[in-house]
This record gives sequence, C-alpha cells and structure tokens, in this order.
Amino acid sequence: MKDVNNGSIRLTGGRQYRLNLFQASSSFQPVDSNEMRCSTCSRYISSSNASSYAECTFCTSNYSGIPPSHSSITIQSATPPIVPEPPQFVTAVSSSAAKPATASDIKPEDYTNPFLEFMTDNPTVFHVVDAFGTRLKANGFVELSEREDWTAKVKAGGKYFSTRNGSSLMAFVVGKGYKAGNGIAMCAGHIDALTTRLKPVSTKSNREGYVQLGVAPYAGALNNTWWDRDLGVAGRVMVRDLDTNKTTSQLVKLEWPIAKIPTLAPHFGTPSLGPFNKETQMVPIIGLEGAARKFTTDAASLEVNKDAILAPKPESFASTQPPRLVELVAKRLSIKDASTIVDWELELFDTQPAALIGLDQELLSACRIDDKICSWAALEGLIYAADAVAEGSTVALGGFFDDEEIGSKLRQGAAGNYMPVTVERIVECFGNAGRNTMGVTYANSFLLSADVTHAVNPNFDYVYLEHHKPHLNVGLAIAADSNGHMTTDAVSTSILKSVAAKSDCKLQMFQIRNDSRSGGTVGPMLSAAMGVRAIDAGIAQLSMHSIRATVGNLDPGLGVKIFAGYFEHYEAVDAEFSST
Repeated sequence: MKDVNNGSIRLTGGRQYRLNLFQASSSFQPVDSNEMRCSTCSRYISSSNASSYAECTFCTSNYSGIPPSHSSITIQSATPPIVPEPPQFVTAVSSSAAKPATASDIKPEDYTNPFLEFMTDNPTVFHVVDAFGTRLKANGFVELSEREDWTAKVKAGGKYFSTRNGSSLMAFVVGKGYKAGNGIAMCAGHIDALTTRLKPVSTKSNREGYVQLGVAPYAGALNNTWWDRDLGVAGRVMVRDLDTNKTTSQLVKLEWPIAKIPTLAPHFGTPSLGPFNKETQMVPIIGLEGAARKFTTDAASLEVNKDAILAPKPESFASTQPPRLVELVAKRLSIKDASTIVDWELELFDTQPAALIGLDQELLSACRIDDKICSWAALEGLIYAADAVAEGSTVALGGFFDDEEIGSKLRQGAAGNYMPVTVERIVECFGNAGRNTMGVTYANSFLLSADVTHAVNPNFDYVYLEHHKPHLNVGLAIAADSNGHMTTDAVSTSILKSVAAKSDCKLQMFQIRNDSRSGGTVGPMLSAAMGVRAIDAGIAQLSMHSIRATVGNLDPGLGVKIFAGYFEHYEAVDAEFSST
C-alpha cells in the first residue's frame, strides 16, 4: 500500500483510490481505470488495464491502485477570520483624471471595467497576445522580431516587446542608467487556460440527425462544468494568398453560441450520473442535418456574388472540417476560396460575457480567469511603471507564456528558452553577454511568478489550512509549498513584503494542507533555469479550473497596483537585500 499526492491518492492491489475531501467526513473511494490520475501531478491518465502501471506524460511518474484502509480521514472545519470591508466600488472613472505619480496612488476600481472588456473580447491565447501587443504599441513600446538582431535597436530608456508563436509575449523597459550585469525585475505568468480544441479532423458522422464536432480537452477541460454551456468558436487560421504565395495567421472569433454539450436528463437514471466518457459522451452538438450550403464550384460566380465561397478541393484541409463551420470562418475572414485555408487552431469558449455580480457588484465572474487576470494586471503594471523604470538603472521584464496548463514543455512555454534568451539578448545590447556577465545579471535579478491561487470557499472551508485562507478584494496571496512546487522562501517573501509596504498594498498567505496536493506554476522551472531569486504569488479566485470562476471586483486593480509597485521599487528594494 502506498499513499501519494500528500495522501490524496492511495495505491494498492492493482487499484487506485482517491480521497474525497468534499465531505465533512472524508474517505478513500475507488477510481475507475479510465479516470486514474498521475501520482505526482494528479492529471488524468487513462489505462486499459487497471492492474498495470500507467505513465504520466508530464511527470514521467508511475502509479497503480490500492484498496482503501478500514480507517477514514476526518477533516475538522474552522471558522474563517473576519475580513475588512472592501472599498466602495466606483462604476465610472473620469478619463480626465491625472495619472498618479507612483504605484501607491493607483485606484484599483479604475481597472475593473477595462478588465471586464478584456476578458470578454479575448477568448483564446492568440487573441490575448494580439490584444497585449496592441496595448503595448499604444503606450510607446516597439515590437522586436525574434528573427532579427536586436543589438542596434534596444537602447537605454526604451520600451520593447516580442512575441513567439503568436501565443507568448515578452515586454520590457530598459532604464536609462542600465549597464550589462545590472539586475532585471522579472514577472512571469501564463495566458493559456483550460479549453476544448478542435481535433485535426473535426468532422464527425452525424448521429440521430445531429451535426457534431470532434474536439479534444486541453488540460483539465471537458469537466462537469462544461455541460450545457453556450459555446462559441475562436482561434487562429492559417491562410494562403495565391497571388503572393505567402501564408499568414489570422484571428477569428465566432462569438455567438454555436456548440453545446447536452446533459442526459436525470429521469434516465444511472446513465445520467456518470462518470462520463469524454470521447463518446461529451461530443458537442453544432446543428441539425439538412441545412443549406453556400459553397460554389464555379469560380466565375465569385465575381458576381460577393457572398459566394469556392468549395474546398477534396485533398484540402477544409475538406476535413464541417462544411458549415468552414463557411462561417471563410465569410468572417473574407476568404473566397476555402482551399486556401491551410490549417487552423480553433477552440470552444463560453460566450457568456464577464460580469459583475453580487448585491453591490463586489464580485467579478468570468471565464478563463486562470491566469489571464495576473498576466493582464502585470502587463498593465509594467505599462504604468514604465516611466519610473526608465529613469533607473535596471530592466523591468514581463513574460506571458502559453502551455502552462499542460506542462510548459513547448517552445512557447516557460520550460522553453524564451525568457532566458530574451534576458541574454537584452544584456548583449549593452555589452558582453558571456557566462560571467550573465551570472552577475541573474544574481542581481528577481522573478515574481504570478499565478492565481485559491480563495477560501465558505462552503468547504474545512479543506483549507488554518491561517492560510486568502479572501477576495484584499490583495495578492503569497503561495508557499514545503516540497518546492512553489519558489517562495524567506528571502523572496521579505523582498515582496518590502515592495508591498512601499506600494501601500496588502499581502495574504496560502499553503495547501498536508492531506491535499499542491498545484504548480512557471516559477520553479524559470528560477531553476536562470538561478534567480523568486517568489510565487497571485490573485485569489474561487472555482479554479471551472469553466467560470470568481474574483473580487477590485482584484484586477489590486494586481495592477502591486505589480506596478514591484517594477517601480525593485531597484531600491534590491539594495536592501544585497547580501542575499
């Protein structure tokens, strides 16, 4: 018998049992062989033989199952502390207000509505990077291409950004007094989220008169919160220009509800209770058979009928996709020949807009909050603090990554070389970027790994560690873990506390109980790769990994305030810790 995941999974006798924490008196319950989890990261891993070992792709750890012991685990509930009332929410902000001089003067309520709009407008990682780039350009940042040499372009006092794969972005500000070897204040978050992606061939045979769509879960999506939601389609499309023979990436967003994954009514008894097969029982419906097509096979008709779209050739990518979906995408992108769609990366998203909820609108509900809220706040903080950073002698760098939810092990993920290479290229613009100079640079630098953490849920407060229960509308929560899943230590905590004091911000603390498993962030892999001091801290949210989550209405602005303060004050704070 073996207990793993801090005791949340028990393995023995060819079976796996999982601790059900969501009961006042909890015990181990058997797990179906198709719903087994990795013993390290707890991701789902299917196994055709419950008695055999199955390997987790991301952790390369093995597990098998076990029968439960005769004893059960009881978790005592605790009374949550009294939290001060949040500041009164302001629904409108004067556009003529003067920009505050320092981060401590930021009013969190100024950022509530902009965040709502951002979350509603940008459902995919590609849309987020595009929106970030537009925002940066509007504030004087110059785009750099990874394909080009930066040495003649990056100057002291300048503001720059680059992108990779259209799904990750680096933005940085160089102080006027910067010299190679000086410190870099880095902040890293991720902008991917649990989602459901179209399969390479998404056409499926119609069943019972319904048109369905072939999809696959990204990370932990297609969980129970995806049932009966109104789902749109968005992503990027690769389009070939037949005149120039160039292929470009274009964003598309079909924002109205197109797909739905219907539940089975409880009247049917046991089949409606689950567990459910994600391949066969969670297939989205996108329409009914028999709807008219708009494709034409006559190229000449394109000249007289502006709505006509040339039918895809049999060997083309578009011929493997649902015809009516191809038509919609082609029409939205003004594509006249469906065969020029070379490929696409499309996904489903909940079309319900981000909204304020609660009696006094003190709560904010949205999809894909993890971890777009921290990344958005960090970007806004960098923009806000840019002028102050430019007057100093350090660099402020924000890195926003794809693929965190699936392990980060792609070139646009945090385990790739994007952030270290960006740092090296910046240093090289101001001198030698050899091993000695880079060693000094990293020793003088700091990483704030910004990812959401768990706000206390009043209905399940007994699963939280006493005195480690973050609340909404209070401030950033430092995330700690005794087993190194987080980068937080005494030095980095002291540094962030000093930043918070200078920025007039409050901090909270979160750590998981010993009988639960900790999540992970991009922090440990980046800190290990560069050897920089680091801390994990993020905005607390309810319902992590649900299709829709909740934060406080002031939390986006509170994030902007602490991140702006971090970039603004890092040089002074680092001087306080020169011996660490």
